[in-house]
Amino acid sequence: MGRRSRRRQQQSPKQPVTTTDYPDAQGNVLTVRDELSAGTLRQLEKLEASPGASQEDKWQRRGELLFERLVVRWTISELPLEGQKELLGRYRMADSDTRRWVRDTLDSHLAKRQPRT
Repeated sequence: MGRRSRRRQQQSPKQPVTTTDYPDAQGNVLTVRDELSAGTLRQLEKLEASPGASQEDKWQRRGELLFERLVVRWTISELPLEGQKELLGRYRMADSDTRRWVRDTLDSHLAKRQPRT
């Protein structure tokens, strides 16, 4: 770890992130961050304002952005996935029903926690 990284850690210790667990019908659990950062909210606004993208493209990008920024753990068959690369890879490989469940879960979570998005 470099000197700059150590200095950053000393200056701003991270607060624990509050999360909510959402189990599905098979017993898998999606753990979701309770709040979006201001930067993520700005990215969502930029995404909506993108003139060259189709509605389908915007919808797909929004779904992946929300998944990336909100999901901190996904336990599937008692195997927890926590790294961003493995989480996003698993989401992209999921069947349409699973992806729909994740999208619906994230949408309802945001409606409760951050109704402005």
